[in-house]
Formats: sequence, C-alpha cells, structure tokens
Amino acid sequence: MTTGLQAVAQAKTACNRRCTWSSRHHGTGYASPRSLRVRQFTIPLMSFSTISALSPLDGRYAGKLAALRPLMSEKGFMHRRVQVEIAWFIALSDAGFAEFKPLTAGARTYLLNLVKNFSEADAAAIKEIEKTTNHDVKAVEYWIKSKFDARPELLAASEFVHFACTSEDINNTSHALQLKAARDTVLLPAIDSLITKLREMAHTFAAVPLLSRTHGQTASPTTVGKEVANVVVRLVAARERIASVKLLAKMNGAVGNYNAHLSAWPDFDWEAFSQKVIESPEPFGLGVSFQPYSIQIEPHDYMAELFDAVARTNTILIDWSRDVWGYVSLGYFKQRLKAGEIGSSTMPHKVNPIDFENAEGNLGLANALLRHLSEKLPISRWQRDLTDSTVLRNMGVALGYATLAYSSLLVGLNKLEINEEALAEDLDAAWEVLAEPIQTVMRRYGVQGAYEKLKEVTRGKTVTAEALHGLIRSLEIPEAEKTRLLAMTPGSYTGKAAELARRV
Repeated sequence: MTTGLQAVAQAKTACNRRCTWSSRHHGTGYASPRSLRVRQFTIPLMSFSTISALSPLDGRYAGKLAALRPLMSEKGFMHRRVQVEIAWFIALSDAGFAEFKPLTAGARTYLLNLVKNFSEADAAAIKEIEKTTNHDVKAVEYWIKSKFDARPELLAASEFVHFACTSEDINNTSHALQLKAARDTVLLPAIDSLITKLREMAHTFAAVPLLSRTHGQTASPTTVGKEVANVVVRLVAARERIASVKLLAKMNGAVGNYNAHLSAWPDFDWEAFSQKVIESPEPFGLGVSFQPYSIQIEPHDYMAELFDAVARTNTILIDWSRDVWGYVSLGYFKQRLKAGEIGSSTMPHKVNPIDFENAEGNLGLANALLRHLSEKLPISRWQRDLTDSTVLRNMGVALGYATLAYSSLLVGLNKLEINEEALAEDLDAAWEVLAEPIQTVMRRYGVQGAYEKLKEVTRGKTVTAEALHGLIRSLEIPEAEKTRLLAMTPGSYTGKAAELARRV
C-alpha cells in the first residue's frame, strides 16, 4: 500500500522530469516560473491562442474576463482548496490536542504565504501530482505536504493536513470562497457600474418627454429619465438580492455526522470547531456562513438562490437591452462611433446597436446555465453523487457570460446620445394621446359619455391639434379648465415623470 508520503515522493519524481524544484519558492517545492518558465526548463502546459479557444470567453472576449478568470478557473479552485486546507490545519494546531502543538508564528506565516502567493506554477505542479493520485483533492493535500520538506515542525504534523476531511469538505468551502470573491469583486461592481450610469441618465434626461407605447400603440407620454429610473429601481432591488445571499459551507465529514472526527477525539466539540473555522474572518478562517446539516455534500440551496438572483437581474437587463434597441431603431438615441469604426459592412449610414444585441445574447446564455445550475444542484441521489461536481465546474462559465454582458451593456450605454428632435417629432404626430386628460377632466365635471365622445373623435383616425382644440372649446366645463387643456401638448403631458426620475 502506498502511503501519503510515498505518493508525494512519487509525484516529485514524476514532476522532476518536467519541473525544477527550488528551496527558494516557499521552501522546497516547485520553482516560481517566469511566464511558466522555470529558469531553463519549461512546465509543459497546453496553451491555446485566443483564436483557437473553444469558448469565446477564453477566445474573442478573453480580455474582458481577466478579473473573473483567476477566481473561477480551475487554478482559482485549486487556490481556494489550498486556502481551506491551510486554515483547517492551522486551526487544528490551536485545538488543544496533545498530539498537535500550536504552530509557531514563523510556521503560520509560511503557510499563509502558500495561499497568498499561490501561482500558476503551483497549480501546474498540483496537476502533475494528480497524474499520480488520479484524485484532485488528494493532489492538493500532497502538494501542501511537499512544501513541508526541510521544515521539521511542519513535517512532524503533516498527517494533520486534510485530517478527518472528505473531499467535499474542501470542495464545498472552496466553492463558497470562489463565489464570494466573484460576487464581491466582479459581479456586484459591474452591476453597480450599470446602476451608476443608469442613474446618471435618469437624472440627465428626467424632463425629456418620450412618447410611450403600450401594446405597441401610442400611449400617455412619459420622460426618457423616468423610463430609465424604472430600470434603476428594479436593478437596485435585484442587486440587493444577490448581495444578501448567505454563502454556506460545511466541514462535517463523509456524510455530515463528524464520524471520523469523533473516532479520533470523541469528547471534542467538532461542530463548534468546524463552525469557528468556517465563520472566522480570513486568513485564519474562511469568512463564510456555517451549514450545520448536510449529507456528504452541502445541499447547494444557497447556490440555487444566488444563481436565481443573478438570473433575475439578467432578465431585467434583457428587458432593458431590448427597449434600448427599440429606441435606437426609432431614432430616439444615436450611437457614437470611434474613428475608423464600421457600423454596417454595406450600408454606410447604419450604426448597428451591437452592444445591446451582444448583451441580450450573452445574458440569455448566462441564464440558461444559471437556471440549470439552480435546478440541478439541490438534487443528489442519497448521500452523494457526482452530478453536482460535473456542473459546478461551469459556474465560471455562467458568471462569465453574465460579466461579459454587463460590460457590453455599459459600453453601449456610454455610446448613446439623445436625439430630442426625433423625440419631439414623434410626440407632435401623436396628439391622440391627449384624449386621456380631456376625458378625465370631462368626467370630473360630470360630462356624460366622456369616454365614448373621445373614442369617436380619436380611435382609428389621424388626430390633429386643431381637432382636439375644437372639441375642447365645445365642452361644457369651466373656462379655466378649457384654457388649461388648450395649453397642453403631448410633450407637456408627462405627469410626475421628471420628479420621479430625479428621485432615484
């Protein structure tokens, strides 16, 4: 039977064929590369140019996802696994066990630096070990143990790495850390940028009148700013739902009962210990919320909640992207082009609203994955199957499409220029929308059949200002009300729209 230390040695031997070992990189271990080169040797990694990448996230749009890739890639997953293992190991040393004395300050600093300085070369080294272990979590354990060479204090305690843990203890906590970082440093800032831009537009265009269309037909006017304000309010609420989801993690063993833990120290409060590791702030804890009940896997209900919240946010933005697309089509907005930029390959006059189309398409892709994740992840056969693990590897893809869409939408919004002339022309051709205030005033003063009279004048007809003014003058209502209605135009009939827009 191969022991853990023997496996480490085997992994070192295998890796030595391809990697340089150096005591100058976190003690003895894999040397830090310079763009994946270790002095004169090269770590053989499969590499693709962006134009040969299978996914556009790593191809055409790779540059736009640079912030997400270190967090949600396999390397990012490995990094969090190392973080979890180190936090658990240090905490065990402080648990009061006679067999594992508290680590020295130097040892703690060294271990935390393994996390802090985790590199692509480290990730490559773990993958190399995995070729021997054929187990990704065990490869992380052995990589950490390999870093204990020439450090007697750590070497003596090496069997406490991954102590009493099942792989899922490490994986579920790592996923929580990945999602925490992605949400807090990428997703929410991107949504906040959209909210800031939209709020600015709501205020700037608060009083610019806009002909509404309900069911595609001309309707009571609003303002551009008020329509943008509607999106701001929805997006702020959606953003809060994403931010408020508690990210949960468990470290309770193979089926959630602390079986292995209690076999070693039956009188120790392992549940409280686990909760402390999970909820204590980083770097010595993990800084997420404790899940007390689980099978082998954390139930993933919080993930479903988070992904649903992101998907609902995306649906709001799909709605808005389509609306802006329509406003561009009507000429309400123009789009600025950079020098040399082509709008259409054959029609020089066109500037296609591609940013909003890209946003809509990528939001749809994101939601397809997010909804599958939210529907699939809470389901497990008995105490564990691997279907969750399979789809969890695509969390970064789902969030990647969402992040890409947010970027495209923001780019598109920053290109927009209001076309007040087109807006005014549209309003001036829609005097029929004043039938609503006229009949409302008629009802106030008890004019019988107000709705029906206006219907006869306006429905299915081209309504002019003159026709409406003639009707107003004929009404049996106070002269002051006639004067007020005669002064009204489609562009002035916007109610509290400007006030509401400025309030967001």
